[in-house]
Amino acid sequence: MNGSVVENILLEVRNLQTHFFLQEGTVHAVAGVDFVLHRGSTLGIVGESGCGKSVTAFSILKLVTKPGRIVGGSILFDRSNNGKPDIIDLAALADNSPQLRDIRGKDIAMIFQEPMNSLSPVHTIGDQITEGIMLHLGLSKADALKRAIALLREVGIPKPEERVHAYTFQLSGGMRQRTMIATALACSPKLLIADEPTTALDVTMQAQILDLLRQMRAQFGMALMLITHDLGVVAEMCDEVVVMYLGEVVEQAPVDQLFHDPKHPYTQALLKSVPRLGYGRGQRLNPIRGSIPDPFSRPTGCPFHDRCEKRIPGRCDVVHPKLTRLPDGRTVRCLLYEDEAS
Repeated sequence: MNGSVVENILLEVRNLQTHFFLQEGTVHAVAGVDFVLHRGSTLGIVGESGCGKSVTAFSILKLVTKPGRIVGGSILFDRSNNGKPDIIDLAALADNSPQLRDIRGKDIAMIFQEPMNSLSPVHTIGDQITEGIMLHLGLSKADALKRAIALLREVGIPKPEERVHAYTFQLSGGMRQRTMIATALACSPKLLIADEPTTALDVTMQAQILDLLRQMRAQFGMALMLITHDLGVVAEMCDEVVVMYLGEVVEQAPVDQLFHDPKHPYTQALLKSVPRLGYGRGQRLNPIRGSIPDPFSRPTGCPFHDRCEKRIPGRCDVVHPKLTRLPDGRTVRCLLYEDEAS
């Protein structure tokens, strides 16, 4: 990608900006996001609610609807199958263009946050799975139905020959989530985006869904982008982690480095806020003080400075830090490390 991307990078997001233009003002939901995702790896995107995780995912597939739109940056995706680069800037494609429709569901698929709202209540799950198969793979209705039944069996739905004709309201929450996964995997995508895939599921079902995602990733050889607020899920599932705050990436690092040696004060505060096993009911919780700023009035300087325990008065509230690459390869957006990188 202009000579800067190594061979095994599947997706590179550069300075992505997605804004929502409302009567009250402009919300910078994604305010200059940069990260890379390697082939066959799992990238976790974490942060508090409202930090821009889901909007970033929707931007990659260009599913952001009015009054929101992508106003800047690039989303470079490599569609190559035989090793020869076939790099496309998704951000530059026209909305609902034939090329973009060919990529959605085929090369990049998404598991949405709430399957009850994302799946159609008036179509059988078989109809919803086979639609993408016939569109992208060119199979007949009968062959697509066979593939749909096989996919339902692979994701662990019992009696798939019968369930394929069921409607979503006839399924439990766990089975709806498995159906959503089967729909996303129908065309063997190169990248699967999972937006809070275990939301509203009990602990046992959460573990089963995560095991299923891990198994499917290995079976299909795809990359996985996992959006979550659960750091335990990140530690178990991910190879690399992107930490977001107020629409910006504040740190990206391999999962072991991030958990054992977090660099950004926000990452450190997130890890400190997690209750520790074995400390009992008497343990003192360490919430991050303050709250996320009003999206209509972003603070000057570092967006996290008014909640940061390590802020530098007269500097952090004035200078907006740039994303800095450290000697160990990780990236961090903090004035504490800009001199170290140079």
